[in-house]
Amino acid sequence: MPWWFWIVLWIALTALSLLFVAALGFKVWRDATKTMHAATAMGDALNAHWDDRSRKLKAVHVTEPRTTVPGAAVFATPEQMKDDYLAAKEERQLARLQRRVARRKERGQLQSLRDIKALEDVG
Repeated sequence: MPWWFWIVLWIALTALSLLFVAALGFKVWRDATKTMHAATAMGDALNAHWDDRSRKLKAVHVTEPRTTVPGAAVFATPEQMKDDYLAAKEERQLARLQRRVARRKERGQLQSLRDIKALEDVG
């Protein structure tokens, strides 16, 4: 074999390896852009979901104006304070129960029999 054949062979092999590396780089670039577009779309979807969820929670949890005056407990009797505490506790439990039932209904989940009976007892 002549000496120039080896030069042509090595140039061809180098060119083919560079072409292969360029093709792999292009494929990696395309896959990375697809991944970034998918991640952006997922981020937008999650952002919309959380915005919707926070809007619903703000609509549900509207705070009522305070009816008791701070410091009124100092002059109240222990029986009155116990009654107020138990009434507020029952109100919080009922609100929690109603939120749980509404959440399960919204998600299409089965309701707990205990929750259904508790709601029937209340109203």
